[in-house]
Amino acid sequence: MCATVDRSVWYRQGVIAKTSERPESPARRRILDTAAALFYAEGVHAVGIDRIIAEAAVAKATFYHHFPAKDELVRAYLEREFERQRGALEAVRAASGGPREALLAIFDALAANGAAAGFRGCPFTNAAAEYPDPAHPVRRTIAAYRDWNRGLFQELCAGAGDPAPGRTAVLLMMIRDGIVVGSDLDDPGSLGPVVRDAVNRVLSGGETPGAG
Repeated sequence: MCATVDRSVWYRQGVIAKTSERPESPARRRILDTAAALFYAEGVHAVGIDRIIAEAAVAKATFYHHFPAKDELVRAYLEREFERQRGALEAVRAASGGPREALLAIFDALAANGAAAGFRGCPFTNAAAEYPDPAHPVRRTIAAYRDWNRGLFQELCAGAGDPAPGRTAVLLMMIRDGIVVGSDLDDPGSLGPVVRDAVNRVLSGGETPGAG
């Protein structure tokens, strides 16, 4: 008997099951694309399976062939978003001159994303609010994403010579969470300079670079 593999464990170990590594049918792609747009715009629990089936133009049997339960679709939506965000942040990192510059560029990008049209918060934070049980498979996928994000910050902090990279990474995650909430609830256009100042202060041990 084959055991069911928990893909969130793969993410925690840095082994990503890329959709590009296996063929994806047009029907599955349409279901995921439709669900992603609806879940992000309206919330997971507000969108029913019948609506996804209708808007994706697939048969009910086709839907259940790919996703036997709605929670499986939610996990697939979040896992694909995980892959997308990982690729985006790694691209920003690759284009930066060094670890500190990469962190500043990443947070500049987060602030710019929050100010973009159609922004409605973080997909992972939004989904977590709808799944209160930390042991739920959807929450484990969210935890895997956050583990990776925190690990990226810690790695970059260590590369920048931070004496306590783990602690600084936690502080940066708090800033990151503030960006995605503040950009949705407050004036996102005013956050950019504040975000860069906050990150600079954290990376400089509470001091503003150049102040004296």
